[in-house]
Amino acid sequence: MSLPSVYQNKFAEKLSILNERGRGVLVRIYNIKKVWGGTCSDPKTRPSFLCDKAMEPSIKFINKKFPNLDVRSSTQHLGPVHKDKGDIIRALGPYYYSFVDVLEFRDHVYELLNTIDANQCFFDININYDFTKSYLDLIVTYVSLVLLLARTEDRRVLIGMYHCAHEMSHGASDSSFARLGQMVLEYDHPLKKLTEEFGPHTKAVTAALLSLHFLFARRNQGSDQWRNDQLLSLLSSAGSMLSPASSDTMACEYLSLEVMERWILIGFLVCPGALGASPQCLELWRLALQGSLYITLLRDEALQIHKVTEELLSSLKGYGKRVADLKECKEHAVAHSGSLHRGRRLYLRGAVRELEALLEDQPGLLGPKALFAFMALSFCRDEVSWLVRHAEHVTKTKTPEDYADSHIAEILFLMEQLRSLVRRQDLVLRRYHVQYLARFDALVLSEIIQNLSVCPEEESIILSSFVSSLSSLSDKGVDEKEQFDFTALRLDWFRLQAYTSVSKAVLPLSTNPDVGRIMNLIVFHTKLLDSLEDLLAETSDLSDLCFFPRPIEKMFVATMEEPSMLRYSIAFPLLCSHFSRCVHPMCPEEYPQLQAAALGMCNKFLEEMARQTCACIMDSCAEQHNLSEQLLPKHCASTVSKARNKKTLKHPSKKGEPEREKPGAESQRKDRTVTTNMDKLHLVLAELSLSLNHVPNISVFEHTVTPAQYLSSHLETRFSKAIVAMACYSQPTQEVARPSEVLVGLGSYITFIQSLTHYVGLDTTRISSATSSLQQTQPRDCQGEQTLTTIYTNWWSAGCFWGHCGFVPIPNCDVPIPWYLGPIEMRALAELIGPYGMKFMSGQSHFWVVINCSQCRVPPLLQKLVNENMDTLVQLRSSPCKPEQMAALLPRLSSADNVLKRMTIIGEILSFRAMAQQGLREVFSHHCPFLMGPIGCLTDVVTPDTDIQVTLSIFELASAAGIPCEIDPALVNVLADGSSPEEDYKVSCLLLVFVAVSLPLLASDPMSIYNTEMDGYNNNIHCLAKAIIHVSAALFTLHNKNIETHLKEFLLLASMSLLQLGQETDKLRSRNRDAVCLLMQLIVAESSFLTVDMLETCFPYVLLRNAYREVCRESLLNRIPPH
Repeated sequence: MSLPSVYQNKFAEKLSILNERGRGVLVRIYNIKKVWGGTCSDPKTRPSFLCDKAMEPSIKFINKKFPNLDVRSSTQHLGPVHKDKGDIIRALGPYYYSFVDVLEFRDHVYELLNTIDANQCFFDININYDFTKSYLDLIVTYVSLVLLLARTEDRRVLIGMYHCAHEMSHGASDSSFARLGQMVLEYDHPLKKLTEEFGPHTKAVTAALLSLHFLFARRNQGSDQWRNDQLLSLLSSAGSMLSPASSDTMACEYLSLEVMERWILIGFLVCPGALGASPQCLELWRLALQGSLYITLLRDEALQIHKVTEELLSSLKGYGKRVADLKECKEHAVAHSGSLHRGRRLYLRGAVRELEALLEDQPGLLGPKALFAFMALSFCRDEVSWLVRHAEHVTKTKTPEDYADSHIAEILFLMEQLRSLVRRQDLVLRRYHVQYLARFDALVLSEIIQNLSVCPEEESIILSSFVSSLSSLSDKGVDEKEQFDFTALRLDWFRLQAYTSVSKAVLPLSTNPDVGRIMNLIVFHTKLLDSLEDLLAETSDLSDLCFFPRPIEKMFVATMEEPSMLRYSIAFPLLCSHFSRCVHPMCPEEYPQLQAAALGMCNKFLEEMARQTCACIMDSCAEQHNLSEQLLPKHCASTVSKARNKKTLKHPSKKGEPEREKPGAESQRKDRTVTTNMDKLHLVLAELSLSLNHVPNISVFEHTVTPAQYLSSHLETRFSKAIVAMACYSQPTQEVARPSEVLVGLGSYITFIQSLTHYVGLDTTRISSATSSLQQTQPRDCQGEQTLTTIYTNWWSAGCFWGHCGFVPIPNCDVPIPWYLGPIEMRALAELIGPYGMKFMSGQSHFWVVINCSQCRVPPLLQKLVNENMDTLVQLRSSPCKPEQMAALLPRLSSADNVLKRMTIIGEILSFRAMAQQGLREVFSHHCPFLMGPIGCLTDVVTPDTDIQVTLSIFELASAAGIPCEIDPALVNVLADGSSPEEDYKVSCLLLVFVAVSLPLLASDPMSIYNTEMDGYNNNIHCLAKAIIHVSAALFTLHNKNIETHLKEFLLLASMSLLQLGQETDKLRSRNRDAVCLLMQLIVAESSFLTVDMLETCFPYVLLRNAYREVCRESLLNRIPPH
């Protein structure tokens, strides 16, 4: 054969194109099988006409008659097809032409395989690596395609229905249908047909497979042999650590063992005659059968190789011994393959961990030892793939532990670490191998060329061009970040392999193996310069795991249950970044499903990791909360009691409560090996944090995922719930925790959360501030749940204690008061819910002041009472200086006690608000003193002449900061809804009159006793002062009237009413007259609009002095114990 005809065969080009094309067709058939095939198919993906019951007879007819479908004589059976022929052509066209692609691919494979046989090509994986690998890949791809086609259940319906619709629309069948139908029939029993097809190619296939014998036997060893050989260890020969790792079979060193296994098993499956031709073939076949129970066809489509091979050989004559060998190998695989691979995984975890640590510490070693990194990646990928494949398909086994591995995460993690290391040290690889190619490879290749006995002109030109291309390389290109491209060189070498592997080549590669060996080494080195990502994908691509969600999720669950593996759990989300490589250009319709699957798995993994991490953080916070709670003052009573008893030599009763441990006892331990719950939580938290903090983000398809953000989201939600839970609010029993205790607990939570910055890259300040400082100050959090603001507002505003507790005007005194009215709790409440929360609470308090105030500016209950007594009140207002007339009118008033009671409750609410405002003011002054000064200055510049809207705006700002104001802007706002201003103004004036003339009634109340210790009344009537002043200021501000004038009128009426008590003859009605008179002083002291001089004009100060002296005398007498 002349050399030009060899060039015209274009073996290299055809093998490259057909392998890529075959992969695409294989993916398309796989997609058709998944969309249409059996129980795995999704009904939503099927066209609607196929789900129509009217179409079922046509489908059955097509299945039965395929491929002999006479459309013209079968109209009664194909009526529904004729009706929907347009939809059928549009929907089934892509699927039909995918099957046509299979037919065309088969034709091209036939042609190429026959041409290769005619040229008696030489195959040796160790010499012409690319040529042999492409040849074996083509055979496996073709066989896989045929087997997958036979598994596609609806292939006859798809092809036959499209054919019928096409003939109905165009009057003739598609030109490919006859051959396509015949091919489908032939492959109903695919293996039998394949053995017939590959009979003529047995010699070439056998030669290619036999070249794997030594390589496969060397690679397919157990962990004990690996350990003896110190596989992947750089430290085993420390003296040669800097020597370049090289091999005569460079690419074979990182060639996937799974790929070789698939070549051997499928090759001998379609060429069974070779098993009896050579003992080496039989030995190689038996060795491959002992390693796996399932081999991959494509993605999750696997071949149960022992079962399929046994069925085939049993149907052939003369293969009885091979069937016996097969059964023996199957028993060996069932019994030992699981432990074999388990031992390999165990060895790889240690060896790759050592290799990665050494290369990470000394990245310069990656130059000479780059081969080790790719070998490690390839070995790990094979073991992971084997485990996942068998975990998916092996359902019944006596040794389930062989197909489950809770430590698989470490291998996945080490693979990601190695990949990342190779990418980061790209410059080291480039610099080292540029010099290696120019100063060693080029020289060796030149020497080999010179020593060739025969070298034709064409081959000489190609080889010389290799030498010149390599010799021209220099470090300067690396420094200038030159983009190398050796694609042409590698393609020329592939072509040269094909030219020199034919039987009559002038320069046969079989007799000049040194050329092949050095060129394989050069190809590997060039890939390190320009195709690093392709090399990483070749050795460590795990994209097929996208199709094994169940075993991957089970492995993830096992990892999360193994404490030592938690730090490697991030490997599973990182694994999802591989899945984008699943997409093939010939099947773009898969993209949305693959993207959704990858994102779904990644999201599920990160959600679970964040959930467990957050649970660990919350448990740790709860532990810290418990420790801080032990230091609360309420727990020191027992300690103080014991100390007191010790001093008085009193022995506590033995029947008492068990002795409590003192705070800090948990830190005392006699044995450090004894771990506490906190130790375990810290360990788990550290491991999970290392995992989540391993990478800042992950790219899954076109999406960027941030692992730490998942933890942040979970933490915000759980932290918010934990804060609310600390309040211990019970609506039925109206029980709630003290704000001071909640504040202590919140402080312990925040302190621990802020310490998380030592573990994981979280913005803990934002989390704590967003949850505690922002969300808890609002009525509802971001989840729509209640917050501390809502809880405490509901509790305080429920009015459960209005009128039942004492409001102490001076809360800093030593008088015992309820905890919920103490200044400490008010300050703690202000710390917890902040100005926003306090403002919301104030608004709710005013709601109780003005119930249903949408129709009137005066509370409806008081308005009703005023309206009932309007005529009498008008007369009383017009006769303030007519005591006799007032005395006659007063008995005509009804419900005066009710008015005083309502006003007292309003005063209690306003008093509580004032106490809350004081707590807010103190807290705000501590946190923001630079703001309190300017706000205070603004309130000082307000004068009576200032515009009322400006005044209210300033007062609203001041009130939000806790500064008391002359006019309560919030009260003004809730009262500003009157429908009749003139009528409302009249009612407002008469309300003051009603309160003023009703004050003497308080003297008859036995509870109206002035308590000198608390500077108030036992029945809280001192709160009347605040109610009268603030309600009056708000009402007359709304009516734009002079507040001072109306308060003077009130003083006059109140004075006249109280002075008349001196003429009262009934001692019961005037028994607390002196105490009630002191209200006048409290009213004046509460208002900035009234002065003592104004009071003196209508109520002599001497009366107040005498009243106070009398009250004090009675208080002292009551304290004297009776004799």
